[in-house]
Amino acid sequence: MSPHTEQGSAKVSHWPNQPPASFAFVMATGIVSSALLDAEWPLAAAVLLWIAVAGLVLLLVGLVGRIILHTADAVADFRDPHRGFGYLTMVAAINVVGIGFHPVAPSVTWILAFSSIPLWLFLAYGVPLSMMLRTEIGESLRPRLLPVDGTWFLWVVSTQSLSMAAASLASGGSSVRLLSDAAVAFWGIGIMLYLTLTTLVILRLLTGGENLGGIVPTNWIFMGATAITVLAGSMILHLPGELPVVHMAGPTVGGISYLLWAFGLWWVPLLVAFGFWHHVVRREPLRYTTALWSIVFPLGMFAVATFRFGRENEMPLVQFVGQGATWIAVFAWVVVAGGMAMAFLRWLRRLWHRRVQARRLPA
Repeated sequence: MSPHTEQGSAKVSHWPNQPPASFAFVMATGIVSSALLDAEWPLAAAVLLWIAVAGLVLLLVGLVGRIILHTADAVADFRDPHRGFGYLTMVAAINVVGIGFHPVAPSVTWILAFSSIPLWLFLAYGVPLSMMLRTEIGESLRPRLLPVDGTWFLWVVSTQSLSMAAASLASGGSSVRLLSDAAVAFWGIGIMLYLTLTTLVILRLLTGGENLGGIVPTNWIFMGATAITVLAGSMILHLPGELPVVHMAGPTVGGISYLLWAFGLWWVPLLVAFGFWHHVVRREPLRYTTALWSIVFPLGMFAVATFRFGRENEMPLVQFVGQGATWIAVFAWVVVAGGMAMAFLRWLRRLWHRRVQARRLPA
């Protein structure tokens, strides 16, 4: 192997091993920005929104680089039942950022929403099909029993993000009726996916199926799917009541959203108990991983969904709960962002030491 080839291999090995679900950082940052905007902290909301934009651009570059330089690993993740649906965080991240820009730059929302649709079509169909039809050498092409876990609820999250984008854009003009129809349609698809996946996950747990995704992250993603469904429902209820689809589906959307909100609230003590058992009773150290953003995002989504659902339906107690949840989400974002910054600094230090050692080696 020539020196040039060795140098090229070293550069490739230094490319960050970006997990499929890394866009959860953008999702979490964007939704906490929306929560701060609801709390009337516009400057802090704007700062977080631009951090989300920067994160989205960097992660897109990182994903493209990984696909080019580590194609086999990226494809393997795509077909992995515990990692493949993580790619759908990209769809949700794009739409969360786009919705954040809607009050000041609706054109950005339009561009990002349209760009997310082909991604959603490819991932929402491609990921499950690649898992269902995957085969091993010597086996026939046939569907297999899939190890379903809570990461599959990212399927719901990405679908409901499209409902939110359509509802936010349905603010007037000749396309308001079409966009309202699309918002309700995506919301309905998300509901059916939610109910189906809930049944599959519970059945697998009750029948002793493995849960390699981790019980705490799984439950938080489950709760995040609940919260984003409630928020999408709130945005649909905010649409003009004279629209035919809103007049027809409004009571159903409102009733199901309220039931899901109550269910999501019921999950909170259970999630806290899981975390206490995991890190206090079992004394497992809490280290930074990208999975922590899958906890911050549901907290922020629950805060925004609760506040807006309470405001839309004139339920002051629900709105008050949302206001309190906002600051819990902000605190969680600060803590996890601090852990991410420390992890990044450690990575830079290791990279620097490798280069110093490489320079000291004899030629």
